[in-house]
Amino acid sequence: MNKNLMISGFSDEISSDFDTQLEVVSKLGMQYISLRGIDGKNIGDFTVEEIKENVLPRLQKVKIGVSSIGSPIGKIFINDEAGFENQKAMLDRLCQISKILDCKYIRIFSFYIPKGEAADHYRDEVISKLKVFASIAEKYDVILLHENEKDIFGDIGRRCKKILKEVGSAHFKGIFDFANFVQCGEDTGECYDLLRDEIVYIHIKDAVTTDSQNVVCGTGDGKIPELLAQFIQSGYQGFLTLEPHLVLFDSLKDLELEDAKEFIKDDKGLDGAGGYKLQYESLLTILEKIESEEKK
Repeated sequence: MNKNLMISGFSDEISSDFDTQLEVVSKLGMQYISLRGIDGKNIGDFTVEEIKENVLPRLQKVKIGVSSIGSPIGKIFINDEAGFENQKAMLDRLCQISKILDCKYIRIFSFYIPKGEAADHYRDEVISKLKVFASIAEKYDVILLHENEKDIFGDIGRRCKKILKEVGSAHFKGIFDFANFVQCGEDTGECYDLLRDEIVYIHIKDAVTTDSQNVVCGTGDGKIPELLAQFIQSGYQGFLTLEPHLVLFDSLKDLELEDAKEFIKDDKGLDGAGGYKLQYESLLTILEKIESEEKK
């Protein structure tokens, strides 16, 4: 495999039990995870001490590194001022945790927009709050990764471009999530052209346009094989992070505004470990194909 690429994944999709997550990931031969749910508790709810005493030793024991912290930062309504104050404190703590885990990336979002209101109306407020988050990250030399997520300000390519340009910080960069763009009715190829210069992290998740259902990577409308090839050809170096969403898992109920079952109508008879393995093997097949095409 291309030595500039490292495969990681949201291991809480395997199981809420952290030891099980680490066991499955190790067996697959993966060396990184993205930390989100640990023993049924969200990463944002941990203290620095708990990470030091309870999480870091378990990671070190199996020699698994952390590619990113899958935080819930920015998953509040834009007009929730008390929530924003809480999240500033949480982000400060997560930056300290990042340092302990030797991890330079924290995944964040760009705020839910009140239902029925135009997202663009909140542009200035979104940007000014994201700048506050970026200044906290800068203090710790950590990079915030904005995920293009459904129902937030930065859900579509145009608005992702806007915030990445306006925040204009080396500590605020973009994630490319294929499935989320598909579920927002966007063309992933157009989003790639628009955003590629700001993308430093990739989520491997696919979906179909017909009913927005998540599917195995490479089988949906995300154009994963062709766009990954373009990312690699243009010199992308970094993580490809599995986020299969092929089965319902504990953390999912905290992630979606709508009922998560809408996006995973058919769990295909898999358990968390099975869905994760399927996504991992499908990604390896895609990468092998890209590599063999390059050699021609």
